[in-house]
Amino acid sequence: MSIEIRSATDDDLDKWNSYVERSPQSNPFHLRGSLATLAAHADADLHPLIGFKGQEPVGIFPIFAVERLGVPMAFSPPPDLLVPYLGPALLNMGKLKQRKRERRHQRFVDGCIEWVDEHVGPRYTHVRSDYRYTDLRPLEWNELAASLGHTYTVDLSIGADELLKRFSSDARSNVRDGLPANCTIEEGGERAIRRIVTQIYRRYEAQDKSYGVTPGFVLDLRERLPEGCLRAYVCRIDGRFAGGMITLEDEGTIHRWQGGAKHDAAISVNDHVDWWIMRDAMERDIDSYDLVGADSRRLNKYKAKFDPDLRTYHEAERAGPAMRLARAAYTNLR
Repeated sequence: MSIEIRSATDDDLDKWNSYVERSPQSNPFHLRGSLATLAAHADADLHPLIGFKGQEPVGIFPIFAVERLGVPMAFSPPPDLLVPYLGPALLNMGKLKQRKRERRHQRFVDGCIEWVDEHVGPRYTHVRSDYRYTDLRPLEWNELAASLGHTYTVDLSIGADELLKRFSSDARSNVRDGLPANCTIEEGGERAIRRIVTQIYRRYEAQDKSYGVTPGFVLDLRERLPEGCLRAYVCRIDGRFAGGMITLEDEGTIHRWQGGAKHDAAISVNDHVDWWIMRDAMERDIDSYDLVGADSRRLNKYKAKFDPDLRTYHEAERAGPAMRLARAAYTNLR
C-alpha cells in the first residue's frame, strides 16, 4: 500500500497536536498554534503536509511557501524568525523492522517533496530538521544537499546536585550560593517578553545585525500555544530589569530560545537564569535542556560550561545555479 500525502484537512488539524506529541522528532514549533503564528509573521502560505498508510499516520512535514522577488520558495522552518528546527517528524515507525521502516520513511519524504514540487513549484527549497531526526538520506535522494549544524543539550535527569558538580568551576561558583539579596528571578508575562526581545534587538543593532523576532511574534506564539509551553524568565537587580530568557518546552525538553543578551551587571545574570530554568524544568520532570545552537565559537565558550552533550542537526537545500542569490538571502535572514 502506498503512502498518501495531503495538506492537512480540518479533521487532520483537529488531531495534529496529538501527532506532534507522539513523534520522537517533533518539538514545540511543530504544534498547530506555532505553525499558524509562523505563517502569519513570515508572510507565508502554510502547507501542513501529512502522510497516511491506509488510516495510519506515518509522518508530518510542515512546509511554508514564500515568494521573494517573484521567485517561489519552500521552507521548513520559514526564514527570518530564528526558529531553530522544524522539518519532517515521523510516526508509528518504532516497532517496524529496519528495512520496512526505511522504506516507509523514504516513501513519505518522496511523497512530500513530490507534493511540494507540484503545488508550490519552488526554485529554492530549504529544510532544517530537529536534531532527533537523524536519517537525512530520503531528503538527499530527492536532490537536497545536506549539511551539519550543532547544538548542545544538558541532561537534567541526573538531578540538580549531580548536575551542579559537572559545571565548570566558574559556573558552579557563580550559582552555588544562590542569588544575592538584591536580585530576583521569576517567570513573567507580556512585559517580560517585551523587555527580553527588546534587549536582544538592541544587542543585534549595536553589532549592525538584523533581528527578525518581534515582541508581537512571541506574544502571538504564547497566545496560540498550550499554557506553559512558552515561558519568559526575568532577572531583576534592585527591582530593575537585568536580563532574561524565553523558552519553549514539550514533555521531555525545554529549549533555550531567545535571550541571554550581554549585560553590565555585577553578577553573572545569565548563569543564574540558566540554572533557575534548569531547576524549574526538573520540577516538571523535564529531562533535557536544549541550549539551541553550538556553532558559534564565542557563544560556545559560555554554553559548554554546563557540561552539555553535543548534538547534530541537519540542513538540506535544493537550488539551481540561478538561485545562489536566494540561498545567500536566506542565510543572511535566518
